[in-house]
Amino acid sequence: MMKTAALSFQHLLAMYAGAILVPLIVGEALGLKSEQLTYLVAIDILMCGVATILQALRNRFFGIGLPVVLGCTFTAVGPMIAIGGEYGITAIYGSIIVSGLFVMVISRFFGKLVQFFPPIVTGTVVTIIGITLIPVAINNMGGGEGAPDFGSATNLSLAFGTLLFIILLYRFTKGFIQSIAILIGLAVGTIAAAFMGKVDFSAVGDASLFHMVHPLYFGMPTFEWSAIITMMLVAMVSLVESTGVYFALGDMTDRDLNEADLSKGYRAEGLAVLLGGLFNAFPYTAFSQNVGLMQLTGVKSVRVIMVTGVMLVTLGFIPKIAAVTTIIPTSVLGGAMVAMFGMVISQGIKMLSTVISESPGNSMIVACSVAMGMGVTAVPELFRQFPSGVQILTSNGIVAGSVTAIVLNIVFNMSPAKAKNQPSIVREESA
Repeated sequence: MMKTAALSFQHLLAMYAGAILVPLIVGEALGLKSEQLTYLVAIDILMCGVATILQALRNRFFGIGLPVVLGCTFTAVGPMIAIGGEYGITAIYGSIIVSGLFVMVISRFFGKLVQFFPPIVTGTVVTIIGITLIPVAINNMGGGEGAPDFGSATNLSLAFGTLLFIILLYRFTKGFIQSIAILIGLAVGTIAAAFMGKVDFSAVGDASLFHMVHPLYFGMPTFEWSAIITMMLVAMVSLVESTGVYFALGDMTDRDLNEADLSKGYRAEGLAVLLGGLFNAFPYTAFSQNVGLMQLTGVKSVRVIMVTGVMLVTLGFIPKIAAVTTIIPTSVLGGAMVAMFGMVISQGIKMLSTVISESPGNSMIVACSVAMGMGVTAVPELFRQFPSGVQILTSNGIVAGSVTAIVLNIVFNMSPAKAKNQPSIVREESA
């Protein structure tokens, strides 16, 4: 029992930085009060546990039954900040609820829809999302947008010191320590900031020891078409990423996954996203870092992951623990965010590296999609003369870039002309 608990705690630590960073980043960007931020972190930790348990369970309706850990997806951070900034926090949760229902509806058919999301599309989308997040990290490194001491020597030293410490951990450690380098970096940066008088412990003192969850804590959800479309695209990209995790775990556990298994996995993920929206948490996806931990330890037990889920749920009922994460100074958070968001970009590049050179068309897909996504992000009023129905697809850089990638992939790689030309290419190569 103690061995199982120790292994489960390792998995909790491996995913904890990713779990707490999303609510901290989104909450800071939306200007939430200390009490609200504490609740957001606590409910997210709890729902990570619920999502993990839903996926580890295996029944006729949902759950893939593999040792998979679910956490909030970084793919959704940029879109959530954009939606919250434009429509308010209730629109974030309206779009999450609808996207969760959408995933549950398409779970049976997503295996057929996945052809529209090959690596050239998903890699482009992940890259665009990562790039759009970098300005958020840089602002936080300076102390947060509008901070009276923005760009001060203290803030910059904490930000770059945290980033340097994380880099050194990645360079000179291996295995489990390397996998929790971000978490250690945040802890060390916060301790350094405390000695510099930059940490306010009042949130920990004010937080209660125990609380009950509060559905729709931030109010009744509101529904905006552009927000909903954005989160549906994010959900489909997350499903593609989760599919890779499912097959990796299937290989590790010597289990052949069939279409029914995948459908139940997608349905569990959709249910987790739906619950995340209802309880004012976040969209959830399979965490690949925990797969790496399983490869490191050689332990691939579903029971271990179930205990991890129970641990996360238990922590979610203890606001004081959540409040500890909210005392992390903005500049320390910014230093860690540079590494985290940079890793999102590198993940997108990694996905593209194997396919971008396959054809000139793939290069054009990436070029136009990234340019469109970044262009609309920089100049959002570009299409303001268009009808409001069209602006749904053009007012958000991530949506504009994603739709561009999907359409160009169809034009270059799925059109009848492409299929017709394919045999001649094969004959030329044979010759």
